[in-house]
Amino acid sequence: MPDLSTWSCPLPLRDYPNIVMGHGGGGQLSSELVQHLFLPAFSNSALANLGDASVLARPQGRIAISTDSFVVRPLFFPGGTIGDLAVNGTVNDLSMIGATPLYLSAGFILEEGFPISDLARIVACMAEAARLAGVEIVTGDTKVVERGHGDGCYINTTGVGVVPDQVNIGPSRVCSGDVIIVSGHIADHGMAIMSVREGLEFESSILSDCAPLNDLARVLLQAGGSDRVHAMRDPTRGGLAATLQEIASASDVGVLIEEAAVPIRGETRSACELLGLDPLFVANEGKMVAFVDPSVANGVLSAMRNHPLGRDAAIIGTAVAERKGMVLAKTAIGGHRVIPIQLGEQLPRIC
Repeated sequence: MPDLSTWSCPLPLRDYPNIVMGHGGGGQLSSELVQHLFLPAFSNSALANLGDASVLARPQGRIAISTDSFVVRPLFFPGGTIGDLAVNGTVNDLSMIGATPLYLSAGFILEEGFPISDLARIVACMAEAARLAGVEIVTGDTKVVERGHGDGCYINTTGVGVVPDQVNIGPSRVCSGDVIIVSGHIADHGMAIMSVREGLEFESSILSDCAPLNDLARVLLQAGGSDRVHAMRDPTRGGLAATLQEIASASDVGVLIEEAAVPIRGETRSACELLGLDPLFVANEGKMVAFVDPSVANGVLSAMRNHPLGRDAAIIGTAVAERKGMVLAKTAIGGHRVIPIQLGEQLPRIC
């Protein structure tokens, strides 16, 4: 955690250890927050200009843009914080369409009374996550709401990336016979959040899988080829089940998975059973699902397993012509069960 006593900042910031309304008022307190917290953490030439907008070099290829808001509770959880979650979540959304993420904006909604030390910790995590993902945070905004009208800190990030002209990835390209690959153990993020909320203790701690997937997506595309990798998604809210349902519906195919083939850690499965949750519906923040042509499936799987974020990748099923728009799971005893579409989230406020 950053040590505020070491900051070379003027007295107004040190005199206010917690966020006050003035930090969002556009005056001296706002300026001090930008100059002595955000700028040093997110340092880059585009941001240093401090204009109303940042001017960026125009990349070659098609522009991709994605935006997301993060309201996770608690703000700090095993394996991550709202800060790295905000960066990785938007980086991953861009990566799933074959884009190379380049730039992020960051908007902070802060509650009056929120400790500046906690904000500094969040900002430091965002800066490190951006560095690891190879993106720059080039513009941003801060607003403050009255005490009791927020939950400490909310973050909105918008990402800009570039998609090569030859890459065309999306659910509509999925066809019967495609092999479904998941990059590793599912449900860790959601259960890491719940373990903190519910005060659960297990023999092995459950850590969030929060991670940037852009490099793993690049490896997957190189191994499979942009013409044979048909779709990629990161199964966040609603988990693996919701992602498979969305793709089945968009592509007008059925999806058949082997329940026993889906990688789930023992401690995560136990936590789900304790809380009466289906791990297929629990959120992830560092996993991806790919639908690929069967001719490249083994090569893609091997390439993913050679990447640090894909060591536990597994083939879990196929797209089928029958039961269009439906997801079925083959059970351990040889039967089949329909994976239903849920009306809402099992676990709210997990991202």
